[in-house]
Amino acid sequence: MWPWGAGPSPAPVVSRVHTAGAFTAAPSPMEPVQVPDADAFRAFQDQCEAERGWQSSYSREGIGVWVQPPPPAGPAVHKVKCRIDIQDVPAETVYDVLHDIEYRRKWDLSVIDTHDIAQLTDNADVGYYAWKCPKPLKNRDVVTLRSWQVVDKSYMIINFSVKHLQYPPRKDLVRAVSILAGYLVQSTGPNSCTLTYLAQVDLKGSLPKWVVNKASQYLAPRMLKKMHKACLKYPSWKQQHNASMKPWLYPKQNKLPTMPLSELALQHAASLENIDESSLSEVKDERGEHSGSEN
Repeated sequence: MWPWGAGPSPAPVVSRVHTAGAFTAAPSPMEPVQVPDADAFRAFQDQCEAERGWQSSYSREGIGVWVQPPPPAGPAVHKVKCRIDIQDVPAETVYDVLHDIEYRRKWDLSVIDTHDIAQLTDNADVGYYAWKCPKPLKNRDVVTLRSWQVVDKSYMIINFSVKHLQYPPRKDLVRAVSILAGYLVQSTGPNSCTLTYLAQVDLKGSLPKWVVNKASQYLAPRMLKKMHKACLKYPSWKQQHNASMKPWLYPKQNKLPTMPLSELALQHAASLENIDESSLSEVKDERGEHSGSEN
């Protein structure tokens, strides 16, 4: 999850449940969850590769950012899609970087806290992520069910928000809701790939317009560039930090406690408090620069 993966949400969001590769309207506030199946991953890849309905907001130096306004019926939350062409890192390395929480704490300065909570299956877990938002917005956190799959040189990680009894909303953070978010890494050669990040995240509140503009025109490109640099440094870093430990590739290495899906429930956006931050003005940090995900 990245801090700019959302659009404004002035209206209530219709909650969704992830079943059979689709999101269908939620009839009750306590719906069970399911691990995404092959249809869900195909649907996610289709969205990542689609062009129709997306408005370009940034295109420069191999990085593209697109925004999709919400439809008349459905979640009143924008989708954001970002893509970077990477010419000097193989897809396998990018995939490892996306999974490696210990390394993320090193390179992603927007992180407040991130950790895995429990294993659900060999390719699914539940985790916690808290991040810094641009000042003066309040910081956010999420609890998500995350699943991953590798098919024909396409590496995918997708997530959506769930309720966990031991991780209720915190008073010092705003609990956001991931309706759907994830990564698609596609190999384009032995040492090159494309990375696409797609997110529909309800930040739970009415946001000022400058946040949406900044997310698509500044924060997203900067984060993709930072991730690219992190990928270049990962092989040498990993050699010094449990080089053979990659539980996302080798499930037997996973030391997380297991938990049944029945102990989780879909997180409904409507059940969380909305925060009105629409009147907040952008501030500058100590260096005189506009605040961003690193502040």
